[in-house]
Amino acid sequence: MEIHDPRQPSQFRGLRGLRGLRGLPGLRGLPRPRTRRTALLLTLTGAVGIGGAVVLVGALPHGDHPSPARPGTLATTAPAGSPGAAPSPGAPGIGDPLLPLDGNGGYTVSRYTLAFDWRAPRTRFDASTTISASATQALSRFDLDFAGNTLHSVTVDDVPATTTRDGDELVVTPAKPIPQGSAFTVRVTYTADPTQRRHRGDAIGDYGWVPTPDGTVLYPQPDGAKMIFPANDHPSLRAPVTFLITTPPGVSAVANGRLVERAPRPDGRVLWTYDSEQPVAAQLVQMAIGKFTFVESTGPHGLPVRDAVPGDLVNGTKAYRSLTPEHLAWLEQRLGPYPFRRYGVLVGDTDLPVALESQSLSLVPKGDLQGDRVDAERDLVHELTHQWTGDSVAIRRWSDLWLSEGHARFYERLYSEAHGGDSIESAMRAAYEQHDQWRHDEGAPAEPRTEAALFKQVRYDGSALVLYALREKVGEGTFEKIERSWVTKYQGRVAGTQDFVALASEAAGEDLKPFLTPWLYGDRTPPMPGHPDW
Repeated sequence: MEIHDPRQPSQFRGLRGLRGLRGLPGLRGLPRPRTRRTALLLTLTGAVGIGGAVVLVGALPHGDHPSPARPGTLATTAPAGSPGAAPSPGAPGIGDPLLPLDGNGGYTVSRYTLAFDWRAPRTRFDASTTISASATQALSRFDLDFAGNTLHSVTVDDVPATTTRDGDELVVTPAKPIPQGSAFTVRVTYTADPTQRRHRGDAIGDYGWVPTPDGTVLYPQPDGAKMIFPANDHPSLRAPVTFLITTPPGVSAVANGRLVERAPRPDGRVLWTYDSEQPVAAQLVQMAIGKFTFVESTGPHGLPVRDAVPGDLVNGTKAYRSLTPEHLAWLEQRLGPYPFRRYGVLVGDTDLPVALESQSLSLVPKGDLQGDRVDAERDLVHELTHQWTGDSVAIRRWSDLWLSEGHARFYERLYSEAHGGDSIESAMRAAYEQHDQWRHDEGAPAEPRTEAALFKQVRYDGSALVLYALREKVGEGTFEKIERSWVTKYQGRVAGTQDFVALASEAAGEDLKPFLTPWLYGDRTPPMPGHPDW
């Protein structure tokens, strides 16, 4: 997240797990396939008629960019007791010190299927979600992070379940306990409210659903996904996502990953199906609806680049959007191959003060693309950098956010220095002069005082300053080795601050813990190597 201061539709390929989808608009008449139970299947069904999970498999269509990334690993909760242990409740959170109720215990998710029967801007509509997962303990009940509006029904393995709402937790008690390691299906129907938002006092401001003149975009960071769909919502918890979005005629839908099918219905409405292709954290899920024009280009090595732009903003944002291939090439020189199969910019017709690094489809407010080129490129490079650090390499807990935002700010500043902006040295000196105050007010880079201080300035320029100090300490060559090793070793995985310190030490051939610890956790800003006058 940055602050300042129709592709031709294809047909379904290799669909499995279509049990219960015969009533889905656009899928009626499909033959009933053979099915098998896969890991925990949580299905949240709405008026769109979903009764099972859609799992998209098979070969990529011609022209897709082969992903260099390994499949993302899911963060797991350790099993409670040995196999055969008495069923017990899954934890209502994974225990992150800053947001302890984010995520849930007792199961891991292997796929979400989100279905939205969109009707009109700022109008409630029927929605559903399907979650496939596996039980990591014998469960008497389990939680979903869910702050949505009207809840219609919940079943477990097609049998009605008992539910309670406890704040942002949806507590589900199945008719029968769920054995450790077994698969089960939860179906929930609910009403989505595309005006539901919350407010934070840091850089993010409003988050959740973000209405636009003709539709919506999503801003789920940091934990707003629960306003959009029931989720296991923590940045360390990831799963692939299938999107099934029905829109009125003349209105488009776009989401993370690949457009699998655009299927017109007899009533004129259209069913859009997208597949995220790789695991994604709930805070990085993007689903936008509006009168979009899709602008396609090609990045390095044939990477598909597809922007989604409101029709009246295509020309006004073209100059800066067209720089994406250049930005990709520049970052690949420093961080290695782009980690996903495609990329694009979603132009938000909104007054949001911030952009968002939603995975493979960065949300950039229109204002960021209509002003000064230096500022526009800073925003674009910032969100693109996140695809490596924050999206591909996910943070282990919220206090590791500096690894995501600090890297994005560092490379944003480094790029800007070579393309008409201030030098990175002058930007870092300005940050150094304010760093003690930031530490006092907001906590050290890797130790936020509270969750309310997460997206404060110390997590941006203050954290980029840590990376700058590391570069000054070890030299540019060793620093570049550290950075490439970081995004390569942990590509598609979860990592934290201590992982970074250990990797940096190994790459540099010296123990950097004594150097980095005060920079990351100290009450005062350490001396800057090579700059005794600072």
